[in-house]
Amino acid sequence: MRTMHVSAVAVGFLIMAFTGLAAERKRNTMEQIVRKPAVAGQFYPGNPAVLRKEIEHYLENASAGPAGGTVVALVSPHAGYIYSGQVAAYGYRLIRDHEYKTVVVISPSHVEYFDYCSVFAGASYLTPLGEIPIDHEIVDLITTGDERVKADSRGHLFGGFQRGEHALEVQLPFLQVAIGDFELVPIVMGDQGRECVEALGTALGNALQGRDALIVASTDLSHFHGDADAKRLDGVFMDRLGSFDEAGLTKALARKDTEACGGGPTAAAMIAARMLGANRCSVLQHANSGDITGDTSSVVGYISAAMIRDAGNQREERKANEIPSGKGEGREAGGNSPPVTETGLTQTDKEFLLTLARRVIATELEGGSIEIGQPPSAVLREPRGGFVTLKKNGQLRGCIGYIEAIKPLVDTVVDMAKAAAFNDRRFPPVTADEVPRIDIEISVLSPITRIDDPSMIEVGTHGIIITRGSRRGLLLPQVAIEWGWDRDTFLDQTCVKAGLPADAWKQPGTKIEVFSADVFSEIDMKLR
Repeated sequence: MRTMHVSAVAVGFLIMAFTGLAAERKRNTMEQIVRKPAVAGQFYPGNPAVLRKEIEHYLENASAGPAGGTVVALVSPHAGYIYSGQVAAYGYRLIRDHEYKTVVVISPSHVEYFDYCSVFAGASYLTPLGEIPIDHEIVDLITTGDERVKADSRGHLFGGFQRGEHALEVQLPFLQVAIGDFELVPIVMGDQGRECVEALGTALGNALQGRDALIVASTDLSHFHGDADAKRLDGVFMDRLGSFDEAGLTKALARKDTEACGGGPTAAAMIAARMLGANRCSVLQHANSGDITGDTSSVVGYISAAMIRDAGNQREERKANEIPSGKGEGREAGGNSPPVTETGLTQTDKEFLLTLARRVIATELEGGSIEIGQPPSAVLREPRGGFVTLKKNGQLRGCIGYIEAIKPLVDTVVDMAKAAAFNDRRFPPVTADEVPRIDIEISVLSPITRIDDPSMIEVGTHGIIITRGSRRGLLLPQVAIEWGWDRDTFLDQTCVKAGLPADAWKQPGTKIEVFSADVFSEIDMKLR
């Protein structure tokens, strides 16, 4: 029996070694692949000189339209250049001659379905204007977390009876002419469902912090309606986009109040751009195919837009690692001072959010849909990061949140109440008989600030985010108080939460960020 046991173990190690070798071999093979042009000579000229001249012509004919800040992301159409090239040029004109080390292009999949976002990890993408190398560092960062974002070739490569995806490819010559050399992160969304959108947007927002990067969302608008209907549908898209209202855009698409084949890429870009400090979106140009052909009976809509981070925006300072000095007691003027939470929430606001969170859980259990109602103040419509924590008999029963301010606070609470109750993988979904014994706590987060000196962390005031490579862990301020931790233990435990050695916060290259939170619960507010 002992011999058989050893043999089984040996076989197990052999299988693991073989599997690992095969995976490594597959990865090495993929990294050698050059994705060749699929639609050169069809959607745009295949001759390099003619192609460059045509793009230069479009750029010259586009008005400059002052950005008034840093362009973080573009929304750009992907039809044949004869139809949408001039519209696309309005966005690319804004970034002409700017330097971006990395450009992320997100496109829908027109050629095949798969239930994730496919990030090409090959050697390069090739166009008639030359090869564009892949930024493997960013590819690795965004594909090592959520399973909905994978390093893969689906949606990118073509052959046999499968035509090549055009929506990503047509953006590349414009980028090559407008900004010159850059590294590419090409992403095709096989599934544009809400989970994939949030997974991709959040992964990009985290990975691109502090980097010279641009995001391009590739989309056309309404398809094959008469001119009047097309303009009505496209008008809804432009209104939500121009308002930088990602949640409103997603809802309008779901209700079919508007149309866009790249609605998912656009929403993901909006989430990431807001995490990267963009605070507004400008619609630069809109047209449809009828403007070119003269046939307005069945048209396709095109849009160009830019998401912009205004100069002096807090996250622009964060990118440069410049942290505003604080005037709090015990802090030296001019030092790196963590933020203090000033949420502006009234007691009425807090009671509304806690009641809303409980209604969300009850409604979800009943299989209904939640009606938020009219919030008591405009503060609840402002984008805020936040967590919803559930406790049963004083013990944690679920806790999930948005770190960054990617949604209005009421929507954050709705999403996170549902997620904490039913999607926290550490616990089974909440059942109806548990609800009376569950207490709800909400944490509304301040902006996140990077620090260089861990001694500035105030236990009980600050939450901590530790990032090293692709690993990231977060603990809320109240956790340290509940467990009686000192500062070093709090840092150790945040590292452990990230899957890192406890002392990783002491090592060079580990990023430490802090935030504060306005924490309130049903018990504190005497709602239970």
